[in-house]
Amino acid sequence: MSDTPFRLHHVQYGRSFRVLWLIEEIGLEATLGVPLEVIRYQIGSKEMATGGLAKVSPATRIPALEIGDLVMSESGAITEYLVETYAPRLGVAIGQAGRTDYLQWIHYSETMASLIEQLNLQMVFLRPPAKASPIVIKLNVARLRHTLAGMEARLEGRDWLLDQGFSAADIMMGFNLFAAPYYVNLEQFPNLIAYKARIEAMASYQRCVAREGEQTFYAQDFYPVPEE
Repeated sequence: MSDTPFRLHHVQYGRSFRVLWLIEEIGLEATLGVPLEVIRYQIGSKEMATGGLAKVSPATRIPALEIGDLVMSESGAITEYLVETYAPRLGVAIGQAGRTDYLQWIHYSETMASLIEQLNLQMVFLRPPAKASPIVIKLNVARLRHTLAGMEARLEGRDWLLDQGFSAADIMMGFNLFAAPYYVNLEQFPNLIAYKARIEAMASYQRCVAREGEQTFYAQDFYPVPEE
């Protein structure tokens, strides 16, 4: 399979980080016998609209993955496919105990990510005179905090989201736990802090971060809710 196209359309530390980390965890480059080509974009750049992304992503958004003739977008769908095809140990098959929990936490990650996306838009992208609404930001921060509280409760007495151990549900949280601390102080969530540390200690995660390099998206360490 050395001639098989293998490409990830990617934004640094965006949702496509999930796919990049999963590829590292699976060792998919070795399995396919071809190195991964990472096509990088800057959020809001002309290349996202005028380049080749629209051909592989109906919404012209990342991630999009190409493996030979296979083209997929949406990080959750890509994650489920890669797990089912190459790494069933990271998932829970239909009919197995824990399947509903697996699906629940795979998709819970998107509930959280949608709030992070809104905060990124309001706090990082918008500039005067297009000022963000403090009320809307306050609501989204509160909602993000509630989703983190739900994870905090889930992780009580657990190392990972599923009873079986580390899974793709945890990988789906990689982008979230990188970005959420820019908007919510995690000190109130000790289980999440320990969980985040376990993730960051994983060799596959560290390889992914090394591949990403220093983040260039956030200009400050924390973004407080602006005064009204």
